[in-house]
Amino acid sequence: MPPPLDGYTVVDLSSGIAGGYCTKLLADGGARVIKVESPEGDSLRRWSASGADVDPVAGGALFSFLAGSKHSVVADPADLGPVERLLGAADAVVWSPGSRLAETADLHPDRIRERHPGLSITAITPFGLHGPWRDRAATEFTLQAWSGGALGIGRGEQHRAPAHVGGQVGDWLAGAYAAALTLAVRAGGGAQLLDLSMLEAQILGLTYYPVTYYQMLDKPWRTERRPTVPGVAEAADGLVALGCGTAQQWFDLCAMSGHQEWIDETSELSITEQANLHAEELFAWLRNERVEDVRDLATAFRIPNSPVGNGENVTQMDHFVQRGIFVRNPRDGFTQPGHPYRLAGIALRDPEPAPRLGEHTEHYAAAQLPVPPRTDQPKPLPFEGLRVLDMTTFWAGPSCTHILAMLGAEVIHLESTPRPDGTRLIAGIPVSEPLWWERSPIFSGLNTNKKSVTLDFQTEAGRDLLRRLIADSDVVVENFTPRVIDQLGLDYDSVRALREDIVMVRMPGFGLDGPWRDNPAFAYIIEDAAGLSWLTGYPDRTPYEPYSVGDPNAGIHALTALMLALEHRRRTGQGALVEASMVDAALNVAAEQVIEYSAYGALLQRQGNRGPVAAPQNIYQVSGIDEFGRDDTWVAIAVADDRQWQALVAALGHPAWASAPELATAAGRRARHDRIDAELAAWCRPRSADEVVETLWPAGVPVAKVMQPHRQTELAQLEHRGFFEHVEHPAAGAAAHSTLPIRLSTGPDRYHRAPAPLLGEHNAEVLGRLGVDAAQLAALEADGVIGTEPAMGGRKKATT
Repeated sequence: MPPPLDGYTVVDLSSGIAGGYCTKLLADGGARVIKVESPEGDSLRRWSASGADVDPVAGGALFSFLAGSKHSVVADPADLGPVERLLGAADAVVWSPGSRLAETADLHPDRIRERHPGLSITAITPFGLHGPWRDRAATEFTLQAWSGGALGIGRGEQHRAPAHVGGQVGDWLAGAYAAALTLAVRAGGGAQLLDLSMLEAQILGLTYYPVTYYQMLDKPWRTERRPTVPGVAEAADGLVALGCGTAQQWFDLCAMSGHQEWIDETSELSITEQANLHAEELFAWLRNERVEDVRDLATAFRIPNSPVGNGENVTQMDHFVQRGIFVRNPRDGFTQPGHPYRLAGIALRDPEPAPRLGEHTEHYAAAQLPVPPRTDQPKPLPFEGLRVLDMTTFWAGPSCTHILAMLGAEVIHLESTPRPDGTRLIAGIPVSEPLWWERSPIFSGLNTNKKSVTLDFQTEAGRDLLRRLIADSDVVVENFTPRVIDQLGLDYDSVRALREDIVMVRMPGFGLDGPWRDNPAFAYIIEDAAGLSWLTGYPDRTPYEPYSVGDPNAGIHALTALMLALEHRRRTGQGALVEASMVDAALNVAAEQVIEYSAYGALLQRQGNRGPVAAPQNIYQVSGIDEFGRDDTWVAIAVADDRQWQALVAALGHPAWASAPELATAAGRRARHDRIDAELAAWCRPRSADEVVETLWPAGVPVAKVMQPHRQTELAQLEHRGFFEHVEHPAAGAAAHSTLPIRLSTGPDRYHRAPAPLLGEHNAEVLGRLGVDAAQLAALEADGVIGTEPAMGGRKKATT
């Protein structure tokens, strides 16, 4: 059986990581990807984060990973006839600025759409194709600052500059969103212009619904930067990662470390605040323990834990070795991660060698290229008619199903009264308050348009209704640990017995097999294990955890895998099991570390706010008291090439220090980064953030305010694109809600069509569809099988 996207032709007019990763995921799914390049080739061919010498014709190691299985055609920007011929034979085009070819006026996405209205076009740009910021300079680093992601969920330390998330993670996130949403558009008939904003992708991937939180609760999620406790800690023989995502896990950590006296179930302090009170003693205990001993203890106590991965050690971790996560690059022989998901019984394309520059030019010049059938009536809501049983909780799983709901699917969010969705419980609202469980801004941000049904699976009646719900659904998505699904008897074979063509998406933290399969996993533990934490923070201390990327990154990769499975079902009538583990997705967006070490022997290191893309690149303090009364206001500046450096020098007024000839090249600037930082810091400090931005940005220098995440609505570009929509919730009140990082040429006009559901709000509607009448509903509620309030004292014992 050929891969699901066999016969789907994509013209790749992108350059860089975001477009490269998007089209890699499409090629892995079986698409024919024709990479059309200027004569000098994609700039990524010349890239190495460690500065290794690379062959610009063959391309370096990262290019070899991202361009595997693609074809390369060289086109002259002065003669677009060959490109036009390819566009006429394609199903889709992926475009980004950054090359002479793509920036030719006739290849702007709007112009392509005029000539090819039946073509699906995905445009990946920093801010979107239109709006007041559409032509402003940006790098992944400055986009993090604008997004609020440089501050994250209180990441860092208050006494030093905020620290961005390393590894160019925003580019990888943008590519993952582009792939998933390109396939979503395809499911609705294609022929859309999909306008993706990398800024908006970073907001969704690096922050945690901060605007909704702020507007509903009248306070920001965090007001200070502080390291996670325990987070990434020093043990006697290396680094170990431990996390406490719930009160019970904090209590268990207290017991595990021999400090039961720290347990205070009556405290009004949050878990984070309690942990910080005892940080020094906890870290002192860990420094005397071996990594494996700590992990064995933590696993026994069911506390999330992992080793701390990097480019050197992650390929040797027993779990990844046993699961065969890493594979050999077919062209250059280095080590790279395999597919970010597994589809049982569905072939994904095995990696094929990346092409040399122009390797397929002559082939396509001579080839007969049939024009595919076109449609000019795509559905604004591509998933209308698709019924999804959403057995997920917290962030990773609901972020996947939320996109389905925003794009038209009927999504039934399954909870129980003893165990409602965990995000209902993290708003910090006292249980004495009316409807406290309905007032979580995080739950609201993740679950608009969904329906809520409560079922207690610990009862036979609940399990019977669950089986009937499954039989009535097209898709089931779950993100429990594997042992929980095993205990429920809901493995794929059991689910398929209820509906033969069902697609089941399982989203365990560490996969369905391997020694870590039953370990609990939160976003930060996934980040630690995969290497995302390793590159985040300062070299003089343990890494900071991004504390965000692991969950939404898993959700968007799961959506891509689901799209592939649904396409397989459309072609064959067969259902599928999708295994979309969080860590496999994280290892793919952290791939560059493994690739650089395997190909060049270079272990990438965290550098604070410096990075391989730009020099200078840093966060500088400016004048101004922030909203919390602190002298704590910052800007981000990044100079990615010589042209931007000259623009910076001119904007600064040509100071003598900046005119030194040794600073005219990137290598010279990188070698003298300390000196440049000192000069820029001195220039920025007496000026306001607005003054710095208004001086540098119009000159073409990538610059940004380091935004507090809850201030995202103040950005003019987001307002222009309608990224936030006003949602009225019957219990939580009104607030702005983020949408998707895309604008589609045919709509929809609105993504949030209904607020997040009340607990069990749709029990009668959904169960009634299964034949459950009013008397039976009343009996189920009396027995505690269903309900509309959390069962704080435990479910009433069932009589069935």
